[in-house]
Amino acid sequence: MVEFETIRKEEVPFGRNNFIEVSRKKAKTDEGENEFIAISRGYYLPDGSQRWKASIALPTDKEKIERIAELIVSL
Repeated sequence: MVEFETIRKEEVPFGRNNFIEVSRKKAKTDEGENEFIAISRGYYLPDGSQRWKASIALPTDKEKIERIAELIVSL
């Protein structure tokens, strides 16, 4: 079984009811732990609760994260 822990998260709202959540998470199993960056797209329901549509997990390696950030800014 995998247990997920959110270490930190930030949201960026866009459109009418949409948001992007960028978070640092930890996956815990009997074999050990693995930290990763998650980027998730979601939306708000009329009652204010959140639902997610899609997510991608990125490595926490500093060089890779910096390269991905450069690509996002340059596109």
